[in-house]
Amino acid sequence: MPAPTPPPIGEKPGKRQAVEAMFDSIAPQYDRLNRILSLGIDQGWRRKAVRWLGESNPRTILDVATGTGDLAIQALDLDPDHVTGIDLSEPMLAVGRKKIAAMGESERITMQQADAADLPFTDDTFDAALVAFGVRNFENLDAGLAEIRRVLKPGGVLIVLEFSTPTLPVFRELYAFYSRYILPFVGSLLSGNRGAYEYLPESVKAFPDGRDFLARMQGVGYGELQAMPVTLGVATIYRGVNPG
Repeated sequence: MPAPTPPPIGEKPGKRQAVEAMFDSIAPQYDRLNRILSLGIDQGWRRKAVRWLGESNPRTILDVATGTGDLAIQALDLDPDHVTGIDLSEPMLAVGRKKIAAMGESERITMQQADAADLPFTDDTFDAALVAFGVRNFENLDAGLAEIRRVLKPGGVLIVLEFSTPTLPVFRELYAFYSRYILPFVGSLLSGNRGAYEYLPESVKAFPDGRDFLARMQGVGYGELQAMPVTLGVATIYRGVNPG
C-alpha cells in the first residue's frame, strides 16, 4: 500500500483527513522514531510541560492529540484522578492502549478517538488540558483552541508543547539543515514514509509560534498567557487559563 499524501501545510480544508491517514501509516514506528530523531530530548520537554501544569494541581486532565499516549502517561506524575487522551488516529491510540495496559494504568487513563475541533465532552468537564506537537496539525487552529477552552472548567489551564523556530542564527541554520535533510532521510529509512517527515519541518515553518501563537490563544479567550522556549527555541511550552 502506498504511503498517504502528506497533509496540506497550514490551516486548509481536508487537512484533518490527511493528518489522520499519515499518522495511521506511521503508528507502529512512531515511538521509536521520536526517540531517535529527537535524541530523547522530547521526553524532557514533556516532563517540563507536566511540571508546569502541576502548579494548578489538576484532578481531571484532557490530553489532546495524545498519539501513543506519552504525555498522558507523563501526566500521571501529578497523581490526577483521571487522564483522558483523544486522537484522530485509531492505530496510534491502539499502540498507546497497549503501553498503558502494560503499566497497569488502564483505569486511570482512557484513550478514545475524537477530533480536537469537535470534542465529545460537555462544557466545563476538565481541570486542565495538554497538547504536545498537535496544534500545528489542527485543520482550524482557532476552532481547536476554542473547543478545548469550552471543555475546561473556569480557571482551567491549557499547556501546549509545540515545535518552534530557534532564534540564535547559527543554531537556527544547523537545525534547518537537520530538519530539511537528515530528518526526512532517517524518517523515510525507518518508517517507509518520507512524506510524513518532510511534512514535519514544513508545518513547523508555517506555524504561528511565539507571540503569534499567544495572540491566537488570546483571540479565543485564554488569559494569563505565558511562553517558555526550550532547547534554544527548538520547541516552546505555552500556558493559558480559561477565565470562565
